Amino acid sequence: MALLEFLSAAEEAARVAGEILQDWAGRFTVSEKGPADLVTEADVASQTAIHGILHERFPDHGFLGEEGLATAAGAGDYRWIIDPLDGTSNYVHRFPYYAVSIGLECQGQLVAGVIYDPTRSEMFSAARGHGATLDGRPIRTSQFAPLNKAMVIASFPPGVAPDSEPIRRFLKVLPYAQTIHRSGSAALNLAFIAAGRLDGFWSTSLKPWDVAAGAVIVAEAGGQITTTGGGPLDIQVPDLLCTNGTGIHAELVALLSSNV
Repeated sequence: MALLEFLSAAEEAARVAGEILQDWAGRFTVSEKGPADLVTEADVASQTAIHGILHERFPDHGFLGEEGLATAAGAGDYRWIIDPLDGTSNYVHRFPYYAVSIGLECQGQLVAGVIYDPTRSEMFSAARGHGATLDGRPIRTSQFAPLNKAMVIASFPPGVAPDSEPIRRFLKVLPYAQTIHRSGSAALNLAFIAAGRLDGFWSTSLKPWDVAAGAVIVAEAGGQITTTGGGPLDIQVPDLLCTNGTGIHAELVALLSSNV
């Protein structure tokens, strides 16, 4: 089956999940998986819907989801990697910066991904070799460079200490970037870089479901994605640097990998 058919199914599942998130908005209860790591009924309902749609369509595919979903890939060696609600804290506080993220890997290689922003009804999609789109229209990364002309995003883990390495990295970059933010949704950060709305993003606290879809979308839009030290991306490693692919990537690698 062609990648574009997989992509179409993922888009359908993401839209359904997005509708569920919007339906649950303001009427959920919140629990904690860990310190400052929130989960709601909406997360679970969204993941259940995504799994149901994709498993019915592709019963031999495996699944990995944030909310406790893990099944082995079948004969086809495909596995869906799902974050049913990336940006749960934002969602809980009604801050409109969260998304549904669905990535697809084949034999360990990321091959397709969709990120759906239900607050703006925007669908970011990509399949390897087919380019990246926003609502069906091609997208490309920005060309802002050097770093003092760039808007970048930093991500910290929950409960980060004032003298911790993530804070020291943030302070290291702060004087050099034109603008620096912390947003709360890695998936949307990656989607916005692909669409040219942001120029750079780094984190050292990510999970595979935070990255799987966005990595494909960024790559197909012309961006660059590595570890913060400039090494090859590995979604099993929580360390990531993503940029528009201009010279700011090398600038950020130099700052983030220097002695902090």
